[in-house]
Amino acid sequence: MSLPDMIGSAQTSDRLKGRVALVTGSGSGLGRGFALTLANAGASVLVTGRREAALADTVAAIEEAGGCARAYALDVCDAAAIPGAFDAAEAAFGLVDTVVNNAGIPDAGHATRLALEKIDAVIGTNFRAPFLVATEAARRLIAAKRRGWIVNLASIGIAHYTASTSAALYCATKSGIARLTETLAIEWAPYGINVNAIAPGFFASEMTDGMIERVGDGITRSFPRGRIGQPGDLDSTLLYLVDPASHFVTGTCITVDDAQVSR
Repeated sequence: MSLPDMIGSAQTSDRLKGRVALVTGSGSGLGRGFALTLANAGASVLVTGRREAALADTVAAIEEAGGCARAYALDVCDAAAIPGAFDAAEAAFGLVDTVVNNAGIPDAGHATRLALEKIDAVIGTNFRAPFLVATEAARRLIAAKRRGWIVNLASIGIAHYTASTSAALYCATKSGIARLTETLAIEWAPYGINVNAIAPGFFASEMTDGMIERVGDGITRSFPRGRIGQPGDLDSTLLYLVDPASHFVTGTCITVDDAQVSR
């Protein structure tokens, strides 16, 4: 199963005109969809990730659709490199007021078998990096006395309900993201910075494609509607959370899972 090359279901508009967004891990998968969605809505987007060719493809897709974007090679596990991404966005577009912390990796292994390098990589990518990216954005917004919108990526069934028998570390980091979202929202509310999270269910992505290759497509047939999500199915939720009209919504984690997980 391959990830459809989707710009998303949201129509092109100017609802985010003048906004500057930074999306981590946006060379492919859900991150690519988020970058395209924000650009379609009028934001200028800094597309970041480790694979430069994939970033260039995302920028090309945005520009082809009439949007504005730049690519910036960033390993979110490199703390020293994070301020440089914000500097690049400011030089190209202005102050970043919208952040999507999308970058993440699975552990896909039993806890007793994980190498220390894998443990550090999962914690570094899934939890430490979103914290550092969010705080870098907030620090600049507070100094400039500007409003901001931060959206973190949690995961349904992992952050809230169930835990896989071979993904303890991934589950813990995504659960941490949900709690981090709540606490940062309270800390930054006085400054006009909204912090929310999206908890997707099983969506088409490079990560889930690999899982299906390993265990087969039976997981899809086990869902009530027999389907998995496509990146465009997250468009409306993302746009809702970064819309100024949703200014009273902060510190929440919205589930988008097509009832895949039992409540």
